[in-house]
Amino acid sequence: MNSIHISSNPIVSHSLTHHRWLSTPHKLYPQVIKINGRKSLTSSCLNVDVNAPDISRKATAQNSKEVMELEGKVMVGTYGRAPVVLVSGKGCKLYDIEGREYLDMTSGIAVNALGHCDPDWVKAVADQAHVLTHVSNVYYSVPQVELAKCLVDCSFADRVFFTNSGAEANEAAIKFARKFQRHSNPDVKDPATEFISFTNSFHGRTMGALALTSKEQYRSPFEPVMPGVTFVEYGNIKATQELIRHGKTAAVFVEPIQGEGGIYSATKVFLEFLRTACDDAGALLVFDEVQCGLGRTGYLWAHEAYGIFPDIMTLAKPLAGGLPIGATLVTERVASSINYGDHGSTFAGGSLVCNAALAVLEKISKPEFLASVSKKGLYLKENLQQKLGSNSHVKEIRGLGFIIGIELDVPASPLVSACRDSGLLVLTAGKGNVVRLVPPLTVTEQELRLASDILQNAISVLDENNSE
Repeated sequence: MNSIHISSNPIVSHSLTHHRWLSTPHKLYPQVIKINGRKSLTSSCLNVDVNAPDISRKATAQNSKEVMELEGKVMVGTYGRAPVVLVSGKGCKLYDIEGREYLDMTSGIAVNALGHCDPDWVKAVADQAHVLTHVSNVYYSVPQVELAKCLVDCSFADRVFFTNSGAEANEAAIKFARKFQRHSNPDVKDPATEFISFTNSFHGRTMGALALTSKEQYRSPFEPVMPGVTFVEYGNIKATQELIRHGKTAAVFVEPIQGEGGIYSATKVFLEFLRTACDDAGALLVFDEVQCGLGRTGYLWAHEAYGIFPDIMTLAKPLAGGLPIGATLVTERVASSINYGDHGSTFAGGSLVCNAALAVLEKISKPEFLASVSKKGLYLKENLQQKLGSNSHVKEIRGLGFIIGIELDVPASPLVSACRDSGLLVLTAGKGNVVRLVPPLTVTEQELRLASDILQNAISVLDENNSE
């Protein structure tokens, strides 16, 4: 049998149009068979009637076990998922396929700032979906411009570049920093291209952002990553001072509060030093606020708590309340070095996602909303300290607002599992020994009290696990 190998993509090149196509009411498909596990388009059997492939959505998975088994057959195995299949949510509650209820203290890893299905957010998405979803950045679109103006008005920045994720926002910051150095030093043959990043940092999983991420296990399988990155101890002024060099350092990337790394907060003295050192060396200071920004600390921007301002700030997670978006905010000085064609993205800043982000930003930027985050964040921290602070496995409870870490002297995964079995969803961080709490910013004190009670009741699992 003669055959032509094709991609699994249903779109086949025009040169194959002489093959018989199988019709469905809406699409045409070639007859596909597998040879040695590879999909091939047959060029024989032209007179044989065959059925079109069934691509309709079937309710084949009726319970958690079936969903998980199906996922194992069709997904690339990149995620070590918790054994829960979530199908709906409302406010700070989530429900699995069997109808079990969970109190969500993860908010999609600090994404769902307004919780699940906030009515104003839903309206913003639905209204925009009925009008215009996507036109690309070949054209202007109103929600994108309005969102950029709002971000400029409420931040240090003069201009905004939209992306689809936090990693992409950091990739843009990398490019902008290098272009800035080239633009600012036109007579220098080799302008500064190197970067400083810190221990326990996390800036994303794309190749540039990955190079700035300190965890070796994230980087080593994909090396060589982008060269020119030096890691230094987070908060160590003396060691950092020796590394920031004029003509070498293009930018310093730092999280004011490290999320993935274990909920470590920078000191004001450290950020003040970075600001001065970057200015002296002609380097840019980049604040990665992908996880700690946009109201999570009780301030709109985490750096506002320190009174130190960057040249570039990257955002993402909560900005559109659950839809994919990122943003790279820059000063006019940085923006002036960027020309048409220097960077771009097809999907970034689409009308639908920007209208959702406008609804989120309008809510969380209100002073009374931010004050409530500060108040409830303090309430949560005090509750945790009262109920967990005396436990022998708890080393420290730290954080600000609604980015809280409970550091343990043992791995946190048994406690996370026990909480899940009791209806509470929490995350790990750091080296796997930190319980991370990043609830929706709309969580109530009653829900925070319930979360603290479940943690208190579940923490005994650490003794059981430690004795085995």
